[in-house]
Amino acid sequence: MSGFAEAGQPMPDIAMETPDGGSVKPSDFKGKKLVIFFYPKDNTPGCTTEAKDFSALQSDFEKAGVALLGVSKDSPKKHQNFIAKHDLTTPLATDAEEGGLSDALGIWTEKQMYGKTYMGMVRSTYLVDADGTIARAWNKVKVKGHAEEVLGAAKAL
Repeated sequence: MSGFAEAGQPMPDIAMETPDGGSVKPSDFKGKKLVIFFYPKDNTPGCTTEAKDFSALQSDFEKAGVALLGVSKDSPKKHQNFIAKHDLTTPLATDAEEGGLSDALGIWTEKQMYGKTYMGMVRSTYLVDADGTIARAWNKVKVKGHAEEVLGAAKAL
């Protein structure tokens, strides 16, 4: 796939590991709306703010009939520590090192920082409708106000 997944495309159904050692995949939420937010790394400033913002609004998402899921390539153990350290209520999942959901969506990509090239996650959020189709995609997300914007879009869906 070239570029990022877009609205109108089906959400790929690829399993990810949960912090408790279980697994979760987008089709587990069939019949309800789902917001999946992808972020680069646990316990970094922007990612922490984003996860805390989604956790703070979780009850509003639930009232709107929308499930939340945060995803990075951090290990389940790192997710457990991240959840405990910041009292996160939003469920998290670990994407596969290779061939994961972020790869299928085109958001695990080559990045550059300080002249070094590396693979990294493009901060992205997907609103998935009840039949598993991407209803809205946000790529290269700016964290401030993002969770509120996504909530508004989810309520409008």
